[in-house]
Amino acid sequence: MATKWYRAIAYQQPGDGPEDGWDVVFPDLPGCVSQGETALDAMKNAKEALALHIEGMVAEGIELPEDSQLNTKDREWVTQIPMQNPAPALLETTIPGRNVRLDVTMDRALVERLDSAAAREGTTRSAYLAQAVREKLQRNRELA
Repeated sequence: MATKWYRAIAYQQPGDGPEDGWDVVFPDLPGCVSQGETALDAMKNAKEALALHIEGMVAEGIELPEDSQLNTKDREWVTQIPMQNPAPALLETTIPGRNVRLDVTMDRALVERLDSAAAREGTTRSAYLAQAVREKLQRNRELA
């Protein structure tokens, strides 16, 4: 799966105190926003917002912007919106691809266990298998 990086800027609205939370905007993705109690919480939530936003764009056939880079334009962009403590960052997201139908063979008892596990998680057999493969690949990458 392909990945892209997009600029995210966490900030507090002028007049907000530290207890009032943080907002996150994506300059290259209008309409993609997030919030959190702290800058870190806001950025964590922003990763999820980014993934959902990109997923929606792909599903609707909307062309994705190119990867972002942090640069001097960010300083200019930040001055256009009243912000306190702007914190720019690049957030990574996985770009969903086109589904491909597979024909796999495995033991019947294993398939029954698979279906049971998928049902417990409220997902499909295919989604469960795809997630298992992603997790295994991630573990292998961390060990390499």
